[in-house]
Amino acid sequence: MKRILIFVALSTALSALPYNTGVQGDDWPQWQGPNRDGIWHEQGIIEHIPENGLPILWRVPLGGGYSGPAVTGERLYVADYIKTEGALENNPNNRSLLSGAERVLCFDTTTGKELWKHEYDCPYSISYAAGPRCTPTVHDDRVYALGSEGNFLCLDAENGKLLWEKDFKKDYDASTPIWGFCGHPLIVDDLVICVVGGEGSVAVAFDRVSGTERWRALTASEQGYCPPTIIESAGIQQLLIWDADNLNSLEPATGRQLWSEPLKPMYGMSIMVPQLGELNDDQVLFASGIGKIGALYSLAKDSPGAQVVWRGGPKNAMYCANSTPFIEKNTIYGCDCQTGMLTAVDLESGDRLWETSVPTSDTDRPAKHGTAFLIRQPLPKDPSRVWLFSETGDLILARLTRDAYEERGRMHVLEPTNECFGRSVVWTHPAFANGCCFVRNDKELVCVSLSVKHDHN
Repeated sequence: MKRILIFVALSTALSALPYNTGVQGDDWPQWQGPNRDGIWHEQGIIEHIPENGLPILWRVPLGGGYSGPAVTGERLYVADYIKTEGALENNPNNRSLLSGAERVLCFDTTTGKELWKHEYDCPYSISYAAGPRCTPTVHDDRVYALGSEGNFLCLDAENGKLLWEKDFKKDYDASTPIWGFCGHPLIVDDLVICVVGGEGSVAVAFDRVSGTERWRALTASEQGYCPPTIIESAGIQQLLIWDADNLNSLEPATGRQLWSEPLKPMYGMSIMVPQLGELNDDQVLFASGIGKIGALYSLAKDSPGAQVVWRGGPKNAMYCANSTPFIEKNTIYGCDCQTGMLTAVDLESGDRLWETSVPTSDTDRPAKHGTAFLIRQPLPKDPSRVWLFSETGDLILARLTRDAYEERGRMHVLEPTNECFGRSVVWTHPAFANGCCFVRNDKELVCVSLSVKHDHN
């Protein structure tokens, strides 16, 4: 049976406890923002995208990759790949064999000027081999970057100096997943936690300062592509690790397993980050993947545990891949990888309320794995406000409610420079900070002003 790609554990983090990121205000220091929940809190932002578009403050050249930007203060960090030899062929069944270098770069957010870069030789043997998948994680003047082949680096955020590094293949005998290492590194207190792989080391916690291993946990058929994430449930912090076989809850400080539920998508493609919600005064957790595999779990109140509320069927729920959904009150919003449509689903029943391809592939016909990355910016007078970055290269402002998808304007920002199933796509997470949207494709990095201070007319 033909393997289907979806590589970027672009899957998003859940409504997590604000776990000591060390940054406040308008920074975007890691994948999905300060709290890894895909919510942007900045004020003074436009209410509509005008027909003549938004100001592009700067564009700078960049190499290939799916890594989104991270922004702290006036610095932006992103990873890319410079291919020197080999043919890049986007075949979901085969790995491309390439020679080249992975890079971590730092830019000035005001001007786009390159401030430093750290570069290392990195042969590729992965499918869809454009470049790194993971957004850098920035914390306490350090940058944590994970490359497609399992090179994990801790760099000085000021000058790019290498402070320590790990090689997941050599250090843990981990096999590189066909679509590369994708779990955006997670900071929890004095630890940095990664999805690694290998026997007994699907999840590994390192001392974030020294790089010393603090604990390792779990064995699975494959490590999967889902980033580690933190929730608070049953009165404690829980670390969620969704590997290719099971959805697991661990104690963050020790790696001790708290509970585990079988949830096995096809092709090892556990990607989206499970989403936390509330239903009838109970905490619930939603996760799904390719092969129409998905479930809503009720989380125990008194001690850690999970119990299935409903499982998805052929014509209900949604089955997410490289874009993670979110839960708002009694509704799940996200992109279904089977239909490629943005979909709204009733949280209690799993019934589909509506679906549309307008913000994904922008066609009348659904396209498999049609993708838009969703970032909420709820305002008191407009709590349903959402920014979307579409695989078409469009930045979209919209309202998402149980009744409908309502667009508030769009602007074409970047050309789709990659390919999936015969169509052109750009599959990279945007960053929102300093009144701007920062986003990249395989050729350039762009800064778009969203501030009301600029004249958009």
